[in-house]
Amino acid sequence: MYHGSMAHTIRGKKQLINRVRRIRGQVEAVERALNDELECTQVLQQLTACRGAIDGLLVKVLEDHVRFHIIDRHRHRGADPTDAGKELLDVIRMYLR
Repeated sequence: MYHGSMAHTIRGKKQLINRVRRIRGQVEAVERALNDELECTQVLQQLTACRGAIDGLLVKVLEDHVRFHIIDRHRHRGADPTDAGKELLDVIRMYLR
């Protein structure tokens, strides 16, 4: 698997960090809901919001990884397209377990 520069991630670093901070706030809201013994439905809503936020972050980083490390033809000149397809499937399996 290609493990090159993360320059594309660094360019979007501020947005990614902001997403992480929102996720942290959502996780803290789950903790408060549990400490305050809120209704199960309220806790479940908080958990669903956390999962959605984490999934959104995962999709963004995964999308960038695929674009810049798997299908970018400039980085992989002469590479067998089958290898790129296999790598893509490996990445999907790893992150969507």
